Amino acid sequence: MQGLKYTVDIVMCIDTTGSMSPIIGKVKENALKFYEDLDAVMQAKGKAIDTLRVKVIAFKDYYYDGNDAMRVSDFFVLPSQREQFQAFVDSLRAEGGGDEPENGLEAIFLAIHSDWNTTGDKKRQIIVVWTDASTHELEKNEGRKPANYPANMPKNFDELSDHWDGQFMSRSSKRLIVYAPDAYAWTDIANHWENTIQYPSKAGEGLSEVDYQTILDAIASSV
Repeated sequence: MQGLKYTVDIVMCIDTTGSMSPIIGKVKENALKFYEDLDAVMQAKGKAIDTLRVKVIAFKDYYYDGNDAMRVSDFFVLPSQREQFQAFVDSLRAEGGGDEPENGLEAIFLAIHSDWNTTGDKKRQIIVVWTDASTHELEKNEGRKPANYPANMPKNFDELSDHWDGQFMSRSSKRLIVYAPDAYAWTDIANHWENTIQYPSKAGEGLSEVDYQTILDAIASSV
């Protein structure tokens, strides 16, 4: 296995609601040093990253934050697009969100439907979620969604699960790493979706600590 090169796509779904204020700086800091740290961990495992692309989905709450509810970047190729990536991450602010459930499931859906790199024999398609909140049910206010709510969203959790199980990502390459509370729907995802690992956080009280090294190791081990 020595000397193998890997094509890695990572989509970071980051909760940017107000309760994330105590930890958003740390999450952003970790995101910005992600390439160097992951490359070092991979090298230690005898693996080399041939291409690393990182995309960011910053989510809040469609029912409270309107047009600010979801910000989605393109994929940034690192390290060559480091400045563009840093500019996007630096622009993230922890504010809004309203009530405690947020639109994390919608962020997952958008992540699943990313423009994944399908080239290369050794590739990984990884979604990482950071949140301190439970999720709204996809059925919420069915028939009277906010005007900016995406029309193509799954109608329920089972339909979202079908998208994870479907052909939108490579079955052998996909991974989902979730740093989220033991609450709806993260526990359901951890228990029922393949290739998924959850690190519990505490709902509604911010992330007291982001065990960044643990997440890094989980990503490197999955590659």
